Amino acid sequence: MPLVPSVRAVILDDDRLVLFRRTVPGQDLYWSIPGGHVEPQDASLEHTLHREVLEELGAVVSDVTPLTTLECVRDDGVKIQHVYGCRLVSMDPALRCGPEFSDPARGVYEVVRLPLDPAEITAVNIVPPELGAYLAAEIACLSTQIKAR
Repeated sequence: MPLVPSVRAVILDDDRLVLFRRTVPGQDLYWSIPGGHVEPQDASLEHTLHREVLEELGAVVSDVTPLTTLECVRDDGVKIQHVYGCRLVSMDPALRCGPEFSDPARGVYEVVRLPLDPAEITAVNIVPPELGAYLAAEIACLSTQIKAR
């Protein structure tokens, strides 16, 4: 059975990348960008992106721009991740919702911002690794790729 595809949101807040620093009991510290599985009720990949950004950050984004599609190899198959760039419009952590925030076993999702600098990106453990490699290679030019509509 194929794995359910996901979307990822490369969110720029001026000259910084918005991401999570994840502390999960029993795991090494890692970083990731917002996103999640496409659900049956999602009308499109972009709808999934807006839903996930609202759930995970309490955020609204604009200028959604397709960037790439990653094939992430897992023990149980290949996970397709559709990566979009966007710009942060607003964020209210009080609006965050979902199992990530109601189950303590899921750990802590600390929102952080990193400069758009390859050295900053490679200094942290971004998961999945395919996403980390993409960001390290492309971070310096993302600001110009994500254009206002």
